[in-house]
Amino acid sequence: MKFTLATDKTPAGDQPQAIEKLVAGIRAGETHQTLLGVTGSGKTYTAANVIQQIQKPALVIAHNKTLAAQLAQEYRDFFPNNAVHFFVSYYDYYQPEAYMPTSDTYIEKEAQINEEIDRLRHASTQALLTREDVIIVASVSCIYGLGAPAEYLKKHMKIERGYQTTRTDMLRTLIGMYFERTNADLTPGNFRAIGNTIEVMPTNERVIFRIGFTGNTVSNITKIDAITRSIISEPESFFLFPAKHFVTPEDEKKVAAEDIQLELDEQLKKFKKEGKLLEAERLRRRTQHDLALIREVGYCNGIENYSRHFDRRKPGEAPYTLLSYFPHTPDGKPDFLTIIDESHVSIPQINGMYAGDRSRKDTLVEHGFRLPSAVDNRPLKFAEFEERIGQRIYTSATPGKYEYQKAEESGLPMIEQIIRPTGLVDPIIDIRKITQVGTYPGQIKDFIDEAERVIKGGARVLTTTLTKKMAEDLSEFLTERGINTKYIHSDVDTIERIEILTDFRRGKFDCLVGVNLLREGLDLPEVELVAILDADKQGFLRSETALIQTIGRAARNVNGRVILYADEMTPALDKAIGETNRRRDKQLVYNAAHGITPKTIAKEIKSITDQMRTEHDETVDTLLKVDMQLFEKNPKGVLKDKKRQMDEAVAILDFETAAIIRDEIRILEASVVKKNKKQAKEKKAKETGIL
Repeated sequence: MKFTLATDKTPAGDQPQAIEKLVAGIRAGETHQTLLGVTGSGKTYTAANVIQQIQKPALVIAHNKTLAAQLAQEYRDFFPNNAVHFFVSYYDYYQPEAYMPTSDTYIEKEAQINEEIDRLRHASTQALLTREDVIIVASVSCIYGLGAPAEYLKKHMKIERGYQTTRTDMLRTLIGMYFERTNADLTPGNFRAIGNTIEVMPTNERVIFRIGFTGNTVSNITKIDAITRSIISEPESFFLFPAKHFVTPEDEKKVAAEDIQLELDEQLKKFKKEGKLLEAERLRRRTQHDLALIREVGYCNGIENYSRHFDRRKPGEAPYTLLSYFPHTPDGKPDFLTIIDESHVSIPQINGMYAGDRSRKDTLVEHGFRLPSAVDNRPLKFAEFEERIGQRIYTSATPGKYEYQKAEESGLPMIEQIIRPTGLVDPIIDIRKITQVGTYPGQIKDFIDEAERVIKGGARVLTTTLTKKMAEDLSEFLTERGINTKYIHSDVDTIERIEILTDFRRGKFDCLVGVNLLREGLDLPEVELVAILDADKQGFLRSETALIQTIGRAARNVNGRVILYADEMTPALDKAIGETNRRRDKQLVYNAAHGITPKTIAKEIKSITDQMRTEHDETVDTLLKVDMQLFEKNPKGVLKDKKRQMDEAVAILDFETAAIIRDEIRILEASVVKKNKKQAKEKKAKETGIL
């Protein structure tokens, strides 16, 4: 399919000239282009128009998971008939393996994998290998090691009606594709065998494929909704990819194990020659234990540290990553477009990943915790990243040194997108001295007064602090004083962060407190007031770039304004205020010349989590609609019958159905309690005569 932009909007303001220049640059073969677009000018819409015109797969890189989720939803809205996927780190919690020589402290790797995000990662790679109309919105996770695409593709299979195989051979095939057998409810990457049928849930979507056998032939295929168990379709065929990204043929596993043993022998000789007997013994025990597990079960904890041997890579050679799954020309050059969102943050972040990882790995190798090949389980070096992404567009309201350097080298000026189609201007900035209202709590008191006025008018408030602890404390303080408040920072889980921002837009609470995550790219048109506490504290969070970005959070609302609490006018404050006023003046002149009246951006409130967590809830709601009428007539009878159904589902290990019925029972029981309380209150009122 071709990329088809589904929107009734047409480019306006600075968008038409920006789209024209970007498309012309790509067609002319330009590698580096920068879109300097102010907050609210529609940079994502401009990029979407570019994708539609050049008709190439696209990688969109964001510097954090929250922004990536927002962008993924926006691109899905623009391209509902194309494949738009979300690829971020699948860890809810991650503590890397490390050793601190000064205190002789070894820290084991700890990780908690989010299965839903892992499913979305598989959906991304499978789309890239099977379609051309693909947009992947990714965090910097895209530069970390992933299995070889050739092996991943080689292991996939097409299952179709009439396929000749025995049920037993099919089970062996699934195990060879890293699917796990279960007798309980299915999750992505699991299968179960029941009589002459096999049910399997692929890793990329929450559906079940039921494969029926007649003799040694696949006689029928049924696609089933994993939650409701209703039949979706009866396809002639379907494709099934491996349950893991890291795929290694059995013969290569044996060769890899032999290579690991050889490397171990060499490193032990080196340690003994240097007199490092403790390190040698430590390395020997750990590696021999890992090898025994690899030979017996094909896996060990920390197996990624041996990835160079399994991938058959040379020492120092770059790992396979998500970028390896994108299309390339016959001569091996990248054949896709890369859009680096908020590039002034994303570029330095990508640039710094390798050095931090290498420093930690070198310490582990030096003290005998890992073999030298462990350093090749790594993110891409920045030069490797540059080689692998081909043509790119940097988008930012505040481009960094790298973008200016590339613009100078190419001789191409920055493509400015200052004029907003909505006519919105940059917010009015109000500078207030902290000392005018007392000590540190004084600026909080002033902020509370301002926030209450804004909230009373039905709008939302956003404020930034300098630390996570301050964000948490301020959130608690404001809540105690009657302002419905929540905080957000990097310690909050990925899915929860997205849900908090969606709830904020929906008005479930009024004030959001954050640190750094509230700066770049977050689209919150309901925010009327942004308050920056301690704005004169010089540092990364109060740099010129950070201040301009934070001020921009109020630029999507016609009544948007910003309060900067500062006792001193720092150089960063002076430059940020000057640049904001320059952009404001330019927009005002344009509005006057074209008779434009500014309007707050109207944007439908959606969340990527709507597609990740609501199937269960929707099923419960559907059942409630069916059962509620009967429940009102006979509450006890319906509850008794529902509990019987739940027990029957548990008895046959159908835990998904049991969970749905359980949640329906909870809602029905809660309605009974509520009804009883209401009746008791009415009875008491009648008895006392107080209505």
